[in-house]
Amino acid sequence: MNPLLKEIRSSPLLWMLIFVPVVLVVEHAVPSAHTALFVLAVLAIVPLAALLSHATESVAERTGDAIGGLLNATLGNLTELIIAVAALQAGEYMLVKASIAGAIVTNSLFMLGMSFLLGGLRHHVQDYNRAGGRLSASLLLMATIALLAPAAVADLDLLKGEAMARNLSAGLAVLLICAYALSLLFSLKTHKELFASEEHGDAGGGGWPIGLAIGTLLVVTVLVALVSEIFVSSVQKAGETLGLSPAFVGFIIVALVGAAAEMAVAFSAARKNRLDMSVSIALGSASQIALFVAPVLVLLSYAVGPKPMDLQFWPGAVTMVMIATVTCCFITNGGRSAWFVGALLLFIYVIFAMTLYMVPPGSHAQI
Repeated sequence: MNPLLKEIRSSPLLWMLIFVPVVLVVEHAVPSAHTALFVLAVLAIVPLAALLSHATESVAERTGDAIGGLLNATLGNLTELIIAVAALQAGEYMLVKASIAGAIVTNSLFMLGMSFLLGGLRHHVQDYNRAGGRLSASLLLMATIALLAPAAVADLDLLKGEAMARNLSAGLAVLLICAYALSLLFSLKTHKELFASEEHGDAGGGGWPIGLAIGTLLVVTVLVALVSEIFVSSVQKAGETLGLSPAFVGFIIVALVGAAAEMAVAFSAARKNRLDMSVSIALGSASQIALFVAPVLVLLSYAVGPKPMDLQFWPGAVTMVMIATVTCCFITNGGRSAWFVGALLLFIYVIFAMTLYMVPPGSHAQI
């Protein structure tokens, strides 16, 4: 515990951890204070993300960037999974679907683009192992095709179409989970030599013991999940007051806050010229959302939701996910990056955000 306490004492940013118990107490005492809860939740997530960043880097120093990135993406997506399950129980299917699509687009465009930009501003040109990027981009492309399939029954009559969409979505969910499991077998077992990190970047050193790092990762992930749930419940009320659609709240706000911890790690790694880890986190997280989190939510909806959820997204969401995926396929094919590449990815993300804010999917809101 000494390295952890020393890190907290020496970092003013981590002093903000005091907001974690504060937001939990305020949520219990005054659950209707949505504005205060929103501000406190944001202030609590920031230091938790920084702490998660340090712990993940300590693990990556001993396991390699590929597995370190996979571990961080998994724990980061656990937060979004917990939030989505809570929304499932409330029957907020539009919010769930928007958060799924938004997480894929946010990770593959915003997180990856900002990593390229921040890393490129410090290093003229950065190299990374393109095999990992291409694998994640290919998995994303397959998952996006699976998301397009339920749209084929959208024009059928209401009752028949709903039943077919549910059955098709359940079958696709099982298929996507199997594909994700095979991708892990391929990248971590049978062909792991293809995904070795580039030998560059600031070397590690001074990291925490592996037991402390893993324990911190687990505890902080749970705290991020708790605080994120408070954030989501408060931002939904704020969205109603400000006239924001559930699609915009899920696609942009929930996705950004849910990925805050992963972003802190990815951005820090990019600045240290460890772009392998940044790409692994960004695209690995996006593919995990598409191939694991979304299918699991479909299957869980049969147990915890008021009715089964399908994978039939509104057309704009599928279009944005497809564009983001194809863009990643092009970008990661070279294995090199500079700051302007990151700027281009961020511009695409801002275009999506502006479009969704000004033209919400109102006619598709009752999904």
